[in-house]
Amino acid sequence: MQSFRTEIENPIVEKDIIELANKIELFHNGKIDEEKFRSLRLARGVYGQRQEGVQMVRIKLPYGKVKSNQLRRISEVSDEYSRGRLHITTRQDIQIHYVDLNRTPELWAELERDDITLREACGNTVRNVTASETAGIDVNEPFDVSPYADALFRSFLRNPICQEMGRKFKVSFSSSDEDTGLSYMHDLGFIAKIENGVRGFKVMLGGGLGSQPRHADVLYDFLETDKIIPLTEGVLRIFDRHGERKSRAKARMKFLIKDIGLEAFKDLVEKEQNAIAFKSVAIDANLYEASTPVEINEIPQVEIKDQKAFETWKSTNLIPQKQDGYVAIGIKVLLGDFYTDKARLLADLVEKYAAGEIRLTLRQNIVIPFVKEALVPFFYNELEKLGFVEAGYNKAVDITACPGTDTCNLGIASSTGIADELERVIKAEYPQYLNNEDLVIKISGCMNACGQHNMANIGFQGMSVRTPDKLVAPALQVLLGGGNLGDGKGVFADKVVKVPSKRGPEALRRILDDFEANAKGKSFIDYYKEKGERYFYDFLNDLQDVTNLTQDDFIDWGENDKYVKEIGVGECAGVVIDLIATLFLESEEKIENAKKSFEDKAYSNAIYHAYSSLVNSAKALLLAENKKTNTHAGIVSQFDELFVASGKINLEVSFSELIYQINKFAPTEAFAAKYISNANVFLEKVRTFRETEIPQASKGGKVTV
Repeated sequence: MQSFRTEIENPIVEKDIIELANKIELFHNGKIDEEKFRSLRLARGVYGQRQEGVQMVRIKLPYGKVKSNQLRRISEVSDEYSRGRLHITTRQDIQIHYVDLNRTPELWAELERDDITLREACGNTVRNVTASETAGIDVNEPFDVSPYADALFRSFLRNPICQEMGRKFKVSFSSSDEDTGLSYMHDLGFIAKIENGVRGFKVMLGGGLGSQPRHADVLYDFLETDKIIPLTEGVLRIFDRHGERKSRAKARMKFLIKDIGLEAFKDLVEKEQNAIAFKSVAIDANLYEASTPVEINEIPQVEIKDQKAFETWKSTNLIPQKQDGYVAIGIKVLLGDFYTDKARLLADLVEKYAAGEIRLTLRQNIVIPFVKEALVPFFYNELEKLGFVEAGYNKAVDITACPGTDTCNLGIASSTGIADELERVIKAEYPQYLNNEDLVIKISGCMNACGQHNMANIGFQGMSVRTPDKLVAPALQVLLGGGNLGDGKGVFADKVVKVPSKRGPEALRRILDDFEANAKGKSFIDYYKEKGERYFYDFLNDLQDVTNLTQDDFIDWGENDKYVKEIGVGECAGVVIDLIATLFLESEEKIENAKKSFEDKAYSNAIYHAYSSLVNSAKALLLAENKKTNTHAGIVSQFDELFVASGKINLEVSFSELIYQINKFAPTEAFAAKYISNANVFLEKVRTFRETEIPQASKGGKVTV
């Protein structure tokens, strides 16, 4: 067992970290299947990166709120275990790169000293719960959504119903009808509303980006705040049971909704409420630790050296607050990257002169709330020392980009390199866009849309092109016309042309020149809709020609060497072992977890751990027979057909009757005890069958998922 120099006060967290350390050791010793180990570490924020032998660690920061002590702790960890660079994501997380896998448990233990978690920052779990960065200070908000986002985050952290789903699940909260939390592109999105004096949310379901973006459906026009946690639990249970598990390309919530329909899904969620312990979970917003500005007795007097630059910065980077006498400051962080020396100084600044916190934004920036209006010149001077006063926060010049080929395994072309160049073009050639809030430009290094390119006014997606003589060059898919319309409505961009990457700036110039000349005051979304895809295709089409490429076209932005299309090296190397044995071992662990939850009187959790064991055990035998295990529901029906109906295994009832008691009975102590016992008996039966009935030749075979 690995020892840590830091003691963890929370025994649940301590157990979690020790388990990660133990599983790393078992993996190195070839005792855990590689796929299962990957799932375990991803759910603990440890993600393979493009460079072999190192990991990216994602730090989960609910709704982007980071206290000063937490920012200092993250900086210490980055210096000790990484290279001192912090990367803000489009989901309000912070990522650090180049971390040794073996040191990740110790790194996690250090973070937990200031209540910072890695848990479920990656993997097939409920990812970071995001929210409008102006929550609590938004002049248009009906109420602060932070307490509700916080309650939902805490409810599903380590919750057994969402630890091993078919794919990730993303939740957002928007503080007003402006929908700055982008509810329409989330699996579950909440928009703050008040009806008849009652707080609640418009609920959006089944949105997503990726290669096939889908606009979320309206699940409820209004749902009271005490219903959001039971609803979310029901949605997660149905997604866990019916969601695709074999094909990653079809495993998101949006495909399940598309397959079975919104009303059928809604009906399943409502029926699932029988199995949920609490039909109402009241969230007392008064108990939430709200942001409080420090008391300032004396305003430091400063001299502004460049008054024109200061005025420009104020016009683009100050955010009105609903609290009288205060503003928020937006910091434009180029590509979301900043360093620990600046982070520490920023933490000190906001602790002494604001509310002791920063907010990370969905556009990879930083917001400082609760700055006294009289302190704005002082903050400008202090931020200037850190290089944090570039004008254009959330404006056209503020381009969002994922890490792309810098560190990501899936990156196809450089997104950071082209983003840097496009920002340079706008600043130098289109300075009028410094104040333009309408124009949103986003870039992703591949189709997965971590840079959210397909919901931008102007988007670029990393790709490659092949010349007639089969040479490969980096390329960009140009997408146009996307955007957020507010109140849960949005438009996804059209794919217009694909151009070699080095022609990306010229494509942008043509688009902006045409917009400048002909839009006549219309927004970009409205202008694009008026003109249509063909109009833009016609004046960009010649840029697609790959018969006349120069040597420079074969070198990607930010690189010196000739481009090579590749998906990065695998996340880890390890010994491939019998997955069946791993699954049986996991079933045992799930039953032990069920017993522990039962002892703690957490009967709903105990039942779900037992349910997971039942599914896992059945899956083991089906994999041994080379059967598909795409969904939990499919596993149940196939097990009945292959093993129960055939008489190979006697359960006295069908497997479906046995396992689906979970959504027919309330989570009482008596039912939990019975269900755990059933899971234990079932595991013994299938394990005995495996040992006695399966031919010895097949037992030593390798099974992959």
